[in-house]
Amino acid sequence: MSRSPHRLSAEQPPAAAGRVPGLPLVVLATLAVLVTAADTYVVVLALPDILTGVGVGIDELQRATPIIGGFLLGYTATLPLLGRLADLRGRVPVLAGCLALFAVGSLLTATATGLGPAVAGRGLQGVGAGGLVPATLALVADRWPPERRAVPLGVVGAVQEAGAVLGPLAGAAVLAVSDWRAVFWINLLLGLALAAGVVATGGRRPDPLALALLALTGAAVGLQLAEPAALAEDVTLGLAWVPLADGVAASTPLVLVAVVAGLALVARSLTRPDGAVLPLRGVPRLLREVDVVGSVLAVVALGALVWAFAAADPAREVVAHGQVLLPVAAAATLAFWLHERRTPDPVLPLGALRPAGAWGALVVNLLVGVALVAALVDVPLFARATTEPGDQLGAALVLVRLLVAVPVGAVAGGWLCRAVPPRAVAAGGMAVAALALWAMTGWGETSLDSWTSTVVLLAAGLGFGLAIAPVNAVLLAVTAPEVHGSAGALAVVARTVGMLVGLSLLTAVALRRFTAEVGAIGSPLTLCPTSPADCPAYEDATNAAVLTQLHTVFAGAAVAAALAAVAALVLLRDVSRARTPRSA
Repeated sequence: MSRSPHRLSAEQPPAAAGRVPGLPLVVLATLAVLVTAADTYVVVLALPDILTGVGVGIDELQRATPIIGGFLLGYTATLPLLGRLADLRGRVPVLAGCLALFAVGSLLTATATGLGPAVAGRGLQGVGAGGLVPATLALVADRWPPERRAVPLGVVGAVQEAGAVLGPLAGAAVLAVSDWRAVFWINLLLGLALAAGVVATGGRRPDPLALALLALTGAAVGLQLAEPAALAEDVTLGLAWVPLADGVAASTPLVLVAVVAGLALVARSLTRPDGAVLPLRGVPRLLREVDVVGSVLAVVALGALVWAFAAADPAREVVAHGQVLLPVAAAATLAFWLHERRTPDPVLPLGALRPAGAWGALVVNLLVGVALVAALVDVPLFARATTEPGDQLGAALVLVRLLVAVPVGAVAGGWLCRAVPPRAVAAGGMAVAALALWAMTGWGETSLDSWTSTVVLLAAGLGFGLAIAPVNAVLLAVTAPEVHGSAGALAVVARTVGMLVGLSLLTAVALRRFTAEVGAIGSPLTLCPTSPADCPAYEDATNAAVLTQLHTVFAGAAVAAALAAVAALVLLRDVSRARTPRSA
């Protein structure tokens, strides 16, 4: 892989580029990860209201797939490219750009009146959210030397996992006082504020005139899309929304202001590259450096794979449109691998993954994703099938017992890596998670009423959390600084793919077992010939079949967690202590 001096960004440590970012930049990047992680869970809570708001009836819930799948598609498919951009152009531009995309996606979703704009907005939100994680991991690696890196990596992981706890709470609070659109308006404001903070603390002063033009363009577009009644219905101010040309909806004064200001912004960025808000002068060189063909192939391969699993109905299929999407994913993956071996500047530095610690970290992340998604999905399902029948909130609160321990484990795992080899910390954490998941296979109808279930759930969450920092620490320790963005992107891809594949496979296997169990019960007419409409024996047997189905998923998750523990112990070789310490 060829290297050129400009590829080392301003965020590299002193030995690499002579500049080190301040702590405020890392804090803002971490907060951005928290906001976008929380958004994922807020949307799940508000999904029925969103569908109603964009004209989808409650009897058409299957049409919600593009809203969820669009986010996952944007989140995963573009990660290799965004990770590479973070290596080529620096962490700050990618962080600011991803936050801007997240804000634009929030604006589109907040103002959507149809399913298409809502899906497009969620897709842009996914792109922005996905790119933040590898850029933040790389930023931490730039800021701290290997022997001191595990704790801040644990904090980033803890904040990311805390989104699963804070997201539903924040969403419930917003929905209690407003409608679902307020969630995305808040996301818009947070995204813009964090983007401005990242730029302000990133060491480069933007051009004030360009900033003003950007603000004017954004305000005009936002007002045109939002069309607030208090302004649009005013006799005078409402003229801004009236088309100037008959039959041309896009000829309103606001649209014209946005076009003129946007063109002026482009011209300003081309003529004044120093401090340009839009780095347009660097686009031709960037296109020469970025492996465009490889990036397209990666997007196609990951996009087909993600959609195949995200759009599947586990009750009927493991993958959706598998006869088309899986061959497309396989062909694109093969073409990508062949292309990357020949190109001098690959979008993914496959050569950097040769150390066992690098590809081993991806294997561990994949297995962790399989085990984690089973717990996230099936713990609430178990609660609703036993102690919390029909109570979605009560089932969610049961899951919170697991989720609250994950951030604690993430920080603890980073702290333990200061004295214990990272592979031992990761292996120990996943072993604890495996034991906890296996204990869930013995749960009965009243198990969640016992304090021992809380201990098991806390142990599972703690175990998952303990593995976060050491896995990322080893991955970043065995790869060079100029590929840390790509390495972080691959780590996120591995975990996301593991969650998608694990959910489909484990659910499919469990449903097959459930079908077999129900088939062996017999009909109520056989069990209760005198009162088939009221047959306790049949109901008890069916409930037992449901528990068997859930126990099967827990068992599969326990196996995946145990395999992750073994892989961590064998593959995550600690090289950080072998390196010469350097100052942060």
